[in-house]
Amino acid sequence: MTLSGLPSPIRRTPARRNLAVALLASLGAALGACHADRAVTGSIVPADYRARHPIVLADGSRVLDVFVTGIGHIDPRQAADIDAFLLEYRRYGRGSLVMDLPRGVAPDVGAGVERTAAAIRWLGAEGGVPPREIVLSGYPVADPGLASPIRLSFHRMEAHVADKCGLWPQDLGESSPVANFRNQPSWNLGCSTQATIAAQVADPVDLVRGRPEGRIDTIRRVKDIGQLREGKDPSTAWRQDGKTSVKSSVAE
Repeated sequence: MTLSGLPSPIRRTPARRNLAVALLASLGAALGACHADRAVTGSIVPADYRARHPIVLADGSRVLDVFVTGIGHIDPRQAADIDAFLLEYRRYGRGSLVMDLPRGVAPDVGAGVERTAAAIRWLGAEGGVPPREIVLSGYPVADPGLASPIRLSFHRMEAHVADKCGLWPQDLGESSPVANFRNQPSWNLGCSTQATIAAQVADPVDLVRGRPEGRIDTIRRVKDIGQLREGKDPSTAWRQDGKTSVKSSVAE
């Protein structure tokens, strides 16, 4: 008892302090475990259109239909198409170039088909595709009254969008208030842009890695270094008339 008659406060022994620290640690661990097991209620849908509609590289095929005209003459338009097709085959094609000829056509049309096929093989030899790389095949004609072209095809690597465009899981005009408050882009946003980029790229490998640096212009580099040593400006000044003029001194 103290002088005032009140009971003396309880003294905290080391054992009591250790017990209190252990209880607090146990409580913190329990609360931490509850936090780790808490379910995540946020959106798991990627907001970036490049993640929703990625461009992938896959095997594909190129097809060109050459229509038979006259007795087997290839007009300039189709000759230009064949040249571009053969150029793509030499650069990116794998395997053989397949030439499918229509079977079951009228005799006069069949003669034109044979002459056109011979002309295509001749264009291929001129363009660097030897006849041994061209495989002849045939396909049955369903309707002899319709134009039956000679079909050229080969396999190559292509770039395309992994999923299908035009999917609308939610109504953009009227949806639930929860979806409106999220302020997220629509699922189909950016898919057409990705598909257009994949269709326009010439070499799909460019989407994976950059090209190595090309050879330098040694003559231009030596000239520029010489002008810098003389205190001149090596840059090129462009004028309104489209012509160029090289500066003779450093601009102030």
